Order: sequence, then C-alpha cells, then structure tokens
Amino acid sequence: MTKKSGGSGGPLVLVVDDFEDNRAMYVEYLQFQGFRVVEAVNGLEAVERTRELMPVVIVMDLSLPVMDGWEATRRIKADARTRHIRVIALTGHAEAAHAKKALEAGCDDFVAKPCLPENLLAKIREHLPASPRAPARASGARDTKKQKG
Repeated sequence: MTKKSGGSGGPLVLVVDDFEDNRAMYVEYLQFQGFRVVEAVNGLEAVERTRELMPVVIVMDLSLPVMDGWEATRRIKADARTRHIRVIALTGHAEAAHAKKALEAGCDDFVAKPCLPENLLAKIREHLPASPRAPARASGARDTKKQKG
C-alpha cells in the first residue's frame, strides 16, 4: 500500500521503507518541516512512484520486499528520466563496506539506522537543489543591540 501525504509547495520527498512505524515517523517530521511526502513500501513501488512523481530526493531503505533498495536504486539511476534524483540509502547496516556498496549501487548518500528524523532532515537538505522554495529553518537573523548613548 502506498500513501500520498500532503504538504503544500515544498520539495517532494519519496520515503521508501517496509516498516510502517519508520515511514510514519519520517513522513510526519518531513511534512512538519514543509516538505511534500509520498511513500512506498517496496523497491518496485519506489521505482514506479519515482517515474510517476519525480521526487527531488528519495529516502531508500535497502532491505525491502519484492525488490530490494539496491536494485530499485540501480533502476532509478539507469533511467535517463530519473538518474538526476538524489537517493539517500537508509539501512540498519552501518559497516563501511555496506556504505561503499550503497554508493556503488548509485545512492548519493548513506544514513545508518536508527536515524533521528532531524539527522535525516539534515541529510535531505544537503541534497536539495538551491532554490528559494526549499524549506529551511529560520535564518538566524542577528539581533541588533541598542547602543547606549
């Protein structure tokens, strides 16, 4: 089952994870941060949703049913229409060899689970194209101190 989640006007992120609690946590957090989010529960759905909706970033669990995240990423990166889309691998395997394999499969970055939503958000923001529409935290404008006179 794939759900499309709301959000208005922010960049579109595809969250691919077969574990519903993980998806729900990331989706809710990303929506709160101003992103539009769609979901997929397996690699085949991820490939189909990517071709259909053209997200800006895909958060891809690598251990998935039907088609794993490795193969889904290879197919996305092999397609001229979708190869530009950034794929962030999300997996419970934190070994360096696993990260290298994810990058070789075409992933643009790698995050080990468990991953706090704010850490995933930071990774996603690293991969957003420069755009005035990209949601960002408050700019941290400096307060000007009144000078004593």
